[in-house]
Amino acid sequence: TQVLRKSLQRGVVLSTGSFLVYEAHKLISGHAEVHASFKVEDVIEQADYLYGSGETEKLYRLLVQHKNSDDAELLWRLARSSRDLAQLGSTSAEEKKKLTYDSLEYAKKALEKNESNFAAHKWYGICLSDVGDYEGIKTKIGNAIIIKEHFQRAIELNPKDATTIHLIGIWCYSFAEMPWYQRKIAATLFATPPTSTFQEALRYFHMAEEADPNFYSKNLLFLGKTYLKLNNKKMALLWLSKAKDYPAQTEEDKQV
Repeated sequence: TQVLRKSLQRGVVLSTGSFLVYEAHKLISGHAEVHASFKVEDVIEQADYLYGSGETEKLYRLLVQHKNSDDAELLWRLARSSRDLAQLGSTSAEEKKKLTYDSLEYAKKALEKNESNFAAHKWYGICLSDVGDYEGIKTKIGNAIIIKEHFQRAIELNPKDATTIHLIGIWCYSFAEMPWYQRKIAATLFATPPTSTFQEALRYFHMAEEADPNFYSKNLLFLGKTYLKLNNKKMALLWLSKAKDYPAQTEEDKQV
């Protein structure tokens, strides 16, 4: 239960195998069309079970049937699911690109349906950043302020979401260590280019840890990395040791 809760909070797929509930199996096996009588709450419950079980492909097949839904809760989950499918090693480069753009559209639609949904803001920011990988560094930097604004809005709507706080920390870290040529690009795009510091990044990583202690191996890693950037080897060792000893539940945990 604890592992499932953590995975749902941070948006990371569990790599451990598990079984499917009968209702979820009925929905995803051989039903190409969704009947009008389905209940959104039931689909969400089944989707969250599949997500926590690491059933990435089955989850996508369940949710993509609802791509024309007007429900923001379904749509942001579809955005996340599309992104997760794109990240699988078995997904071809062509399909990965399509899924990446699809995920942004689903997140955008979720926002249009409910601007007050914190997860829609969170996943719009994540998916917009992903699309930037295909459109070049100029677009990626140009979208940076929009991405941060959506993360900040997500935190306003849900101040306890540690993952979004962590993502702002990553944003700050990225700008703090931005190489000179990217800073030059940023200067051409903005009258006042976005900047940050490692101290600011550190503050967000600590805020994320305070919101939900030990919630994410990558937050522990970046606490260590940021302390290294600030030449505090004692604190860096503390947090890097925590990251090393973190129970590896996902591929990302193992990489950390």
